[in-house]
Amino acid sequence: MEPFERLLAERACERLVVDFVHRLDLGEPATVAALFAEDGAWEWPPPGDGRRIEGREALGAYFGSRPADRLSRRLMSNVLVTVTGPDTASAVSYFSTYRIDGHRGDMVPAGPPVQVGHYEDVFRRIDGTWLIASRTLHLPFAGDTPKVRPRP
Repeated sequence: MEPFERLLAERACERLVVDFVHRLDLGEPATVAALFAEDGAWEWPPPGDGRRIEGREALGAYFGSRPADRLSRRLMSNVLVTVTGPDTASAVSYFSTYRIDGHRGDMVPAGPPVQVGHYEDVFRRIDGTWLIASRTLHLPFAGDTPKVRPRP
């Protein structure tokens, strides 16, 4: 693979990593599924809860079921994409998640992140477009999602 082609592939995959969290936090969560291959998968293996969601339709339903009153922001860093072939790549990226349920539109007090972990991604280029073939979540630091306290 030519260096420029490799660079374009790396950038396309980095874009998927960032687009994923933007859609969850600032967009329409169900649209996250469009970033996956038709047979794509998202999983959270043990010591997580063992959840695995397969297929674009199931992924859309899963991410679309996020509570409407959830406020979240994910910070992505250390994105390292490795191009493994002309149409394949992998990546590891770190994330921190700040999240609260019961949000009513006002500013909430800052607190520590409820999750800190990393994603392991596999990408495929299908008909010229890079997509997520699989995303595996590894979560060594986690806590419960706090709820907004009622105003006095």
